[in-house]
Amino acid sequence: MSVTSIPQDKTQAAQVAKKTFPVTGMTCAGCAMSVESMLKSAEGVIDAGVNFANQTAWAQYDEKRTSPSDLQKSIRAIGYDLIVDVDNPSEVQEELQLKNYNAVKQRTIWASVLAFPVFIIGMFFMDMPYGTWISMILTAPVLFWFGRSFFINAWKQASYGKANMDTLVALSTGIAFLFSAFNTIYPEFWHRRGLHPHVYYEAASVIIAFISLGKLLEEKAKSNTSSAIKKLMGLQPKTVRVLINGSEQEIPVASVAKGNIIILRPGEKVPVDGVVTSGSSYVDESMITGEPVPVLKQKEDKVFAGTVNQKGSFQFLAEKVGSDTLLAHIIKMVQEAQGSKAPVQKLVDKIAGIFVPSVMGIAVLTFIMWMLLGGDNAFTHALLTSVTVLVIACPCALGLATPTAIMVGVGKGAENNILIKDAESLELGHKINAIILDKTGTVTEGKPVVNQMIWDAEAGNNEDYKKVLYSLEIQSEHPLAEAVVNNLKAEGIQGASLSSFESLTARGVKGLYDGKTYYAGNRKLIDENEVIISPSMVEKAKELQQKANTVIYFADEEKVLSVIAIADKVKASSTAAIRDLQSMGISVYMLTGDNSQTAAAVAKEIGLTRFKAEVLPSEKADFIKELQSAGKVVAMVGDGINDSHALAQADVSIAMGKGSDIAMDVAKITLITSDLQSIPKAIRLSKKTVQTIKQNLFWAFIYNVIGIPLAAGVLYSFNGFLLNPMIAGAAMALSSVSVVSNSLRLKSVKL
Repeated sequence: MSVTSIPQDKTQAAQVAKKTFPVTGMTCAGCAMSVESMLKSAEGVIDAGVNFANQTAWAQYDEKRTSPSDLQKSIRAIGYDLIVDVDNPSEVQEELQLKNYNAVKQRTIWASVLAFPVFIIGMFFMDMPYGTWISMILTAPVLFWFGRSFFINAWKQASYGKANMDTLVALSTGIAFLFSAFNTIYPEFWHRRGLHPHVYYEAASVIIAFISLGKLLEEKAKSNTSSAIKKLMGLQPKTVRVLINGSEQEIPVASVAKGNIIILRPGEKVPVDGVVTSGSSYVDESMITGEPVPVLKQKEDKVFAGTVNQKGSFQFLAEKVGSDTLLAHIIKMVQEAQGSKAPVQKLVDKIAGIFVPSVMGIAVLTFIMWMLLGGDNAFTHALLTSVTVLVIACPCALGLATPTAIMVGVGKGAENNILIKDAESLELGHKINAIILDKTGTVTEGKPVVNQMIWDAEAGNNEDYKKVLYSLEIQSEHPLAEAVVNNLKAEGIQGASLSSFESLTARGVKGLYDGKTYYAGNRKLIDENEVIISPSMVEKAKELQQKANTVIYFADEEKVLSVIAIADKVKASSTAAIRDLQSMGISVYMLTGDNSQTAAAVAKEIGLTRFKAEVLPSEKADFIKELQSAGKVVAMVGDGINDSHALAQADVSIAMGKGSDIAMDVAKITLITSDLQSIPKAIRLSKKTVQTIKQNLFWAFIYNVIGIPLAAGVLYSFNGFLLNPMIAGAAMALSSVSVVSNSLRLKSVKL
């Protein structure tokens, strides 16, 4: 929390604080807007905002006039809650979400169990003895106990002049139940007027069961959502070994201070940022650079928190600790990128803001008009028509229009190895007009392999030399050595017995075999030992480097025997997938932390003209912001921790299934396979799903546009037609069935 003093006038200064709180109880974008408006209207609040996607709210307020507990009270007044004054608010929020999920699950199960016999009686055994009484007894707990949250929330919203989907659910089911209860207890009222008293218990109970099921699915999605931030924090070890007064001690990472000397052993994570003081090792920095090859660290080199030490050991001086480390900055960037997204504005919730008061107004207007113009049976017709309006305007069709299409779309995606986390990405996917691809692990395989092994024509018996090379590389700590070993293994090569072996830091390795010294390493190692390289081998090495290969030299004490090209291969599906995306009118970019030469060679191979090399994680996110500011809807495809900030910033984030857990956790879409052809499929799936949603909403609206006037009795003056409330209930059910059936058509769509 940051605190500053800003002058309000000459005599008074406000103590301004800005703080973020987890919010519980929000189930729709309308809820988020209600929370935001309450925060903004609270005394002492200067500004506030709510992020529905990550269930948080922030407030900038004057500490002299209000406090977090005051803000909490104002939010509790409308049925939500802020989590304040606790040590681990995120954990408390997760616990509350899980508790709420279990409660909603129990309510949904019991509401469904009780609603089923009511539905059977209402639809097929309407005239059975005591059927209406049985239905009333079963429906009462469905509405007023298992569905009580709808009525409680509707009342709280109404007390502040607000309305949402809960309002319409409570109003329609409540009126239907009360009207039915009156007809059950006092049917003579209608008999004396020559009318049959209808009941609508099945409509009321089934509505509660269906809407409860929808809320259960929402709660399950929230309770099952893993926290990317939590996993990023897990990259830092809990304890570290430091040198204090010459002796080694283990202390909590939180206690590490700037200036401490830290000891790092093989396989351990670097706890804080610092500079190597002694020793050397290779460190996996893929979380920062995205590149698969570990980097050599020796005296005076920098190391960063969250990176992983390989086989060596070293000591380093702590320079940046706590919130100053690079890992802490990555965490902060991901949080800011997630928080900067606007709340998901669900179309149905927007409509409900207008639809609910409109239906209520129509029902009241209908009642008044019939009372004024209804003649002898004015009250009877007024009551029947107004209730029919409320019954036929049930939000089921509207409520099912989007989620059923999304559910089928998500299932269709899973069949095609596309895992979709939320509806927002599926809805937005069809608007994508720019896609950014990470290179390593996305466009390429992400694992170095030997492309070529070229031997000098005068080298003689290659088999013997390969055995020596195998023995040298299998003992090397360098990550590229593994690629050479795997290649020789595939040829069936077995090692030779070396008389001696030595690892040469930053250069390579050497060993003695049969009285002769052999070298394997970089050009520096060859030059230092004055080994001769034939002109033809020099030319071949240059050609290999121009094709984005890393070159390793193998030599004896006289001359270079072989040059070995190692590279990260382009995936077989990359070129075809990029061509498909471009044919869809989408601009495709490739960003990489690799060097320009390698990036250019890969881009040329896959048919890309737009690429950027030597790009840091924050620069990837900045590039996405540039495209977004130019009006582009941007998708980011990545697989590494270093991509997490960019994935969070993108409009649609896609992770490769074989990538890091962090990338998959931040991303809203995960491709189970490494086949990039799944990306065009995901976009086509989005287009088909959105098309289905629009069709569903169209039919739901047409149903209401036609049904509500008929229910109000507009045709009565022309032909004496009044819509029977029972028919209205059946029409309501039919509209829901039509929406679900249309959504199921998605299953047969070809991607």
